[in-house]
Amino acid sequence: MNYCNIKYCDIANGEGVRTTLFVSGCTNRCKGCFQPQTWDFNYGEPFTKEIEDQILKSLKPSYIDGLTLLGGEPFEPQNQEALLPFLKRVKTEYPKKTIWCFTGFVLEEKLLNSSDKRCKYTDEILSLIDVLVDGPFVEEKKNISLQFRGSENQRIIDMKKTLSSGKVVLWDKLIKGK
Repeated sequence: MNYCNIKYCDIANGEGVRTTLFVSGCTNRCKGCFQPQTWDFNYGEPFTKEIEDQILKSLKPSYIDGLTLLGGEPFEPQNQEALLPFLKRVKTEYPKKTIWCFTGFVLEEKLLNSSDKRCKYTDEILSLIDVLVDGPFVEEKKNISLQFRGSENQRIIDMKKTLSSGKVVLWDKLIKGK
């Protein structure tokens, strides 16, 4: 897996102050994507053990609330293979830090049910994620006033509650109407 960027002390991609990893590779190719260069799986640099260690070190300060994954597309199967062991490390070393993930796939369509994006890593990755922002960016539904989303079709999902209840549960800290 390649990555194209890491943001430290990011406040735009999830609740609180976060370290954000932008992975490379995306087959969604959303019209109006803010990072079309990340569609290429070969864009950026290899995601190495040294980069993992660097990200883990960045999560140590108490003011860092957690890790956010976006891209590109973290749920492309080849990205899932590389992300699973990394996310396990994050949860082992920092069990109280939250993991957010942004995906252009709709949870029920591509990740919970049989699809070309669901693979042997998907369920375990979903179990490690606290909050999932799902759905493709739709330029015609773009709304810059939305909290942690780019378009009105996207949802902010509480993955722990969703997996335990068997139905999609939206994140309860969402500002009403945002």
